[in-house]
Amino acid sequence: MSEPSDQSDDQFDEIVDTETQRDPDLAVIEAGSRTLRTQGGPPQGDPVPSRPEDPELDKALREVETELSTRWGETKLEPSVTRIAALMDVLGEPQRAYPSIHVTGTNGKTSTARMIEALLGAFELRTGRYTSPHVQTITERISLDGAPISAERFIETYQDVKPYVEMVDAREEYRLSFFEVLTGMAYAAFADAPVDAAVVEVGMGGTWDATNVIDASVAVVTPIDLDHTDRLGGTTAEIAAEKSGIIKPGATVILAQQPVDAAQVLLKKAVEADATVAREGMEFGVVSREVAVGGQLLTLRGLGGEYDELFLPLHGAYQAHNAAVALAAVEAFFGIGAEHARTLDIDTVRRAFAQVASPGRLEIVRSSPTVVLDAAHNPHGARATAEGISEAFGFSRLIGVVSTSGDKDAKGLLEAFEPIFAEVVVTANSNPRATDVDALAAIAVEVFGEDRVVVEPRLPDAIEAAITLAEEEAEFGGAGVLVTGSIFTVGDARLLLRRG
Repeated sequence: MSEPSDQSDDQFDEIVDTETQRDPDLAVIEAGSRTLRTQGGPPQGDPVPSRPEDPELDKALREVETELSTRWGETKLEPSVTRIAALMDVLGEPQRAYPSIHVTGTNGKTSTARMIEALLGAFELRTGRYTSPHVQTITERISLDGAPISAERFIETYQDVKPYVEMVDAREEYRLSFFEVLTGMAYAAFADAPVDAAVVEVGMGGTWDATNVIDASVAVVTPIDLDHTDRLGGTTAEIAAEKSGIIKPGATVILAQQPVDAAQVLLKKAVEADATVAREGMEFGVVSREVAVGGQLLTLRGLGGEYDELFLPLHGAYQAHNAAVALAAVEAFFGIGAEHARTLDIDTVRRAFAQVASPGRLEIVRSSPTVVLDAAHNPHGARATAEGISEAFGFSRLIGVVSTSGDKDAKGLLEAFEPIFAEVVVTANSNPRATDVDALAAIAVEVFGEDRVVVEPRLPDAIEAAITLAEEEAEFGGAGVLVTGSIFTVGDARLLLRRG
């Protein structure tokens, strides 16, 4: 690893000669499903829980969710860490009870966080992971030892912190938000466990994100692109400035490949913080990758050396790059590349990557025709998905089912998918912020032409329509359906298919 002050502008060009496609921000989505028109049980090891089966427990959890829903939602922000810092103070600073790895970026945060968690767990560390948003149940956001905390523990944690939350509410100009309370709960749950290491994904940005009351020894920045521009800035440099706020004095910064202007901002911040930097394509990266059954076979260059024959059960080049970033982050956490010139145990690394899951990311939920779910929700993520599905599946005909959120670049997303979709079925998900179906249809017609657009206001009907189109015009069974456009679209589809 080397210090950023030694690098020239020419090296910036080398780092980011071309932008690397990456996984979009992704909630931890329920895995395992049943299709609408075929039977089949969910795969083993579902990484996300369903609602509690016990009616009383489910009622208690809903009461907590109802109380939390009275607070500011995640789309209403007051850019400050004042309230969360006050909560940490009255709780006794639980976030300082364990070392942390902090993950920011535009695309790939959740997948990378899950890989980091898997690696740390494989090395027998007790882990806590905090990610957002949730799709099926709120308990998805807080994980211990690689699994979401139980509903019982979630309720207990809320009851434990509630008196302190109310104390802070009484003191501050604004009450703690939904996200701030959940962040406080996560940090308290991690301290109570206790965990050996926490993997924390920012909610939005970095500098003023509620998670940014930790002093993480490793700061990870996944690829930055344009998203949340109304809050973070209209250029990748402005967005990078907000996200660079997680870089703390003396930390190690793991940088995925970035646009040049974003890289410049991040490296400048690292210099100011006297942080050590490792950059993808320079100090670490993907040496080679081969498409394999059920995923891909990788050779990665880490901070301490090369790791070969790593099977990753995920599709897409961007997931290989996420794996490289995650590996470098864990190496840095263990001091490799700085204090220690060695590699991690290769068999342990292989075992960890082989167990990684990234629910809702190019995930097959039925066959004949194949239905795939993917939570791409911005143009950058959609381009990565389009590339990944073309590489991994090779459909002769692909039908899209798309519903986006109203604050996203729907046209850019549809343009990214246009080359691979034979037809697109536009619809709506259950989120109040979903793009109006008629408005989305008008955009789709502009991109695809009227003959290639089908409108179905209800998601169940949209999926059925897409399956019918795929079945009717399949060539030798090579047709498929991709449900995408939003975290909420994928979540709704998964719940629907599961009930089917």
